[in-house]
Amino acid sequence: MAGLQLAGLASGFDWKSLVDQLMAVERAPINRLSAEQVRNTQQNTALTDLGTKLTALQSAVTALKSSTLFTGRSVSMSGTGWSAAAASATPAGTYSFDVTQLATAARRDGAADIGAGLSATNDVSALTVATLPISTAITAGSFTVNGQKIDVALSDSLQDVFDAIDTATGGAVTASYDPATDKVTLTGTGEITLGAANDTSNFLRALKLGNNGTNSVVSTSALGATRTSGSIASAGLRTAVTAVDVDGNGTFTINGVDIAYNVNTDSLSGIISRINQAGAGVSASFDSVNDRVVLTNSSTGDIGISVSEAAGGLLGSLGLTTGGTLVRGENTEFTVNNGPTFSTPGTTLDATAHGIAGLTVTAGSTGTQSATVSANTTAMKDKIKEFITAYNALQTFIDEKSKITSVNGKVTTSVLSNNREVQAWAGNLRALAFGSVGGTVGRLESLGIDFTSGSTSLEIKDEAKLDAALRDRPGEVEAFFQASGTGLASKFETRLSVLATQNTDQQKRITATNTGIDRQIADLERRLEQQRALLTDSFIRMEEAQAKIQQQSSALTNAFFPGGS
Repeated sequence: MAGLQLAGLASGFDWKSLVDQLMAVERAPINRLSAEQVRNTQQNTALTDLGTKLTALQSAVTALKSSTLFTGRSVSMSGTGWSAAAASATPAGTYSFDVTQLATAARRDGAADIGAGLSATNDVSALTVATLPISTAITAGSFTVNGQKIDVALSDSLQDVFDAIDTATGGAVTASYDPATDKVTLTGTGEITLGAANDTSNFLRALKLGNNGTNSVVSTSALGATRTSGSIASAGLRTAVTAVDVDGNGTFTINGVDIAYNVNTDSLSGIISRINQAGAGVSASFDSVNDRVVLTNSSTGDIGISVSEAAGGLLGSLGLTTGGTLVRGENTEFTVNNGPTFSTPGTTLDATAHGIAGLTVTAGSTGTQSATVSANTTAMKDKIKEFITAYNALQTFIDEKSKITSVNGKVTTSVLSNNREVQAWAGNLRALAFGSVGGTVGRLESLGIDFTSGSTSLEIKDEAKLDAALRDRPGEVEAFFQASGTGLASKFETRLSVLATQNTDQQKRITATNTGIDRQIADLERRLEQQRALLTDSFIRMEEAQAKIQQQSSALTNAFFPGGS
């Protein structure tokens, strides 16, 4: 008779609705517990947020206890291009630095013109313009000599161009190459005039020829240039590298660092890069204008550069062991407050150079600048402001979460209105902030800090008073905040630690309460389900009984009144 589970099928009575209503009444305790759980969760959320505010205030208090905060120094320079820094031990005052010489780095200039000449003889008929071993490649086009245009093609030989100059000028200007000097000479019957604004070839510039107002123009320097790409063996060095083994391996030393090379596989540019990465304390470069290699110290000052290798090695071919020149570096020379002259290798002038504890000045030029050292009031003030901000945020939060308002007789509470413990925390912290800590400063009020009228928030009411105390009495302000056990920051640190623990304990208690409520609700839900099952079963039995009665009544009627008469 599963169909009898439908309410009222036999009885006409909607017993299921009645069961639902009865269960709704029985759920009242569960609803009360659920509402309590919601309120607890809201409180726990508020306490978590409160814990964040407590942590922020703790961080601000810790910053006020920094051992360097009230002894910190700031430095200002009188001009631009220089920088300075000072430690807490730097005496306050103004220091005039007069720099008469800035430090420079020593360098070793290799011999110039290390590349071989264009030709071993004055016969240049086999030298093609396109492949001349010079520092600047020649471009095709035309150039001008004594007003006459000379065309040059990349396939021409150097002698072809010389002949073209002779022809174009009617023999007034002739050109020749001197293998001894590796230079080209133009000789004229009168003053030679080179170039025109509409020249399209750089031939004259590439061969280092320029006007000098005479009838003889000579290349300003040797023409042959070293090839920095390709192997060292094919670099065109004037002096061959011979101090290598049968495979072409060799080694040289710079400042005690060994650097290996192979004349058959390494290029000059590769060797320069290897020197720069070897940790030898120098940087190497190729000076294409003078066709030479230059070593420059990584550090400034009058310090040397040592090089060594076997005779016939690469450094010798580069003119760095013989024929080179050591250009000594210079130290920075300066005075402080018109005192004696000091000398230091770098441009950073620290206590080891001038004797002023903790003061470092980096000079960017010669000349005079003053470094003014004073208490770092900006840093001090910033940390005090951070404390005030964190304190106000905590007080405002507690006020908002615990306030009770009444509008037109309607009273509205907040999530922590009944939490007397949290409200007591706010009062306790206000008492700490307002109270005296002893010493010459005594109270926040002595620093120009007080409560905003009509509120629990702090504010800097007299900024000039605070600035003066930080500038003129940083030690007293330090004692006010940091005195062990009695300083304001110390007191706050101790109290906040207790409050943070109490706040955590409250959250744990609420969490435990909600866990207990979960168990109570689960128990009640089980009992309600049991009651619902019992009621449902009872009404189904009632329906079954009603159905049987109806069947019996119908049978009797049919027996006594057959046919319904």
